[in-house]
Amino acid sequence: MKSILLAAGLASFATLSNAQDCASTLSANYTAPILADGYRATLIANQLETPRSLKFDSAGHLLMLQRSYGIVSFTLTGTAPCLTVSSTKDILANTSVNHGLELSRDGRTLYASDPNGVYAWNYDAERQELTSDARRVVTTGSTADGHDTRTLLMSRQVDNMLLVHWGSQGNIDPQALNRSTGISSIKAFNVSDPSVSYDYASEGILMGWGLRNSVGFGENPVTGGIFSVENNVDELKREGRDIHKNNPAEELNFHGYLNGTEYANQGANFGYPSCFPAWDASSVPGYDGLKTGQQFAIGDQNDTVNDNICREGTVPPQLSFAAHMAPLDIKFNTEATVAWVTFHGSWNRDDPQGYKLSAIPFDNSTGLPLAAPDSNAGYVDIMSNQDLSECPDGCFRPVSLAWNSEGMLFMTSDSTGELYLISTSDNTPLNDAPPPTLTNGGESPPTSPSEPSSTPGAASVGYVPDSWFVGLVFLVISYIL
Repeated sequence: MKSILLAAGLASFATLSNAQDCASTLSANYTAPILADGYRATLIANQLETPRSLKFDSAGHLLMLQRSYGIVSFTLTGTAPCLTVSSTKDILANTSVNHGLELSRDGRTLYASDPNGVYAWNYDAERQELTSDARRVVTTGSTADGHDTRTLLMSRQVDNMLLVHWGSQGNIDPQALNRSTGISSIKAFNVSDPSVSYDYASEGILMGWGLRNSVGFGENPVTGGIFSVENNVDELKREGRDIHKNNPAEELNFHGYLNGTEYANQGANFGYPSCFPAWDASSVPGYDGLKTGQQFAIGDQNDTVNDNICREGTVPPQLSFAAHMAPLDIKFNTEATVAWVTFHGSWNRDDPQGYKLSAIPFDNSTGLPLAAPDSNAGYVDIMSNQDLSECPDGCFRPVSLAWNSEGMLFMTSDSTGELYLISTSDNTPLNDAPPPTLTNGGESPPTSPSEPSSTPGAASVGYVPDSWFVGLVFLVISYIL
């Protein structure tokens, strides 16, 4: 593993005057990020080896899966935001594990994934050690030249239910048209019996299919509802016209429950590779009245694939995000009033987009976003890069999120090899902070997951930028440093 600077890092970019006197030796090698008013970001560690997923174990150690290296345990000391990495320990030296990381509810079993499936080990949190050899839990089969992350989520409401996603092979994968292949789907597996190993394609509980690359999962802690964030296709055309700059939308999808609550669309088709939700509906040719979040067809329309079938026969997102922002993780606070989402950022858009941490205000009585499904302003930017023209090489690219037992939120940036602590300016644990506000309050949410509202959302993003003066200070400091 690359060397890690073991010192507390202070990076209160939103309000420099509020910086505490942390012993700081860490600093980002790119322009300081912008924080929404009332929030701060503290750099805890850097020089990490492509940090991806995070989990806190039962002894309070932070486990981090580092792609092309393995799994490392971090011991953190100090008082937030002035935390120090006092020690690290290699848990698993394995270059094939690349993203998925989970722990059982009792903390005694560790799960990780590679392109071929999911594996489990007995784990001792106090000793920070694996105490068994690996056993295969689920076999997916690889998708050569395709999406190779097998995202994992262990339900906190239903014992031993492990969610797994198998993404597409390539941008448009015709194999995903056949539900029986297992490709581009999310399934749940009962992992209570360590002797059982599942075949992904033929076994498990189907939560949804027609899902190209759903890298992030989240479970609503109040209702038990399962959500995912979907990375949609690139280079999209319709009727011979290139519409990929602002279409299709990235997606927040709802998949139902594992706790027995009924939901009609559980296990349903979400559209890929034939149907996609609009972000900029005005640039989609041949579809009058199309709204953000509504599904439309691509290719030659016929009796089996057309706009009507896409609209009526597939499940639209509960909320849409701008095209190509690449959402990679979603985590709820305990009251289910906010879902935090990382946007890794675009790669094939002339004007880069994403590269930020955002928050989605939720209604904890319905378990759904406050904004209507056809809103294009249902989320609030919390931490973002100042100059997207410097991305991807000159900015942070957030990946995964994790809460510790004290309600503090940690975030990885893989491209910069960093670990951040995200908190409020007054250091209130983020889990306990009130949700950010959509500027116009969003549209009234539906009472249950449904088709997009017939009324376009009018809310604008409730991002509160720093003042021009603070922005000028950022530029001066960046120049001096």
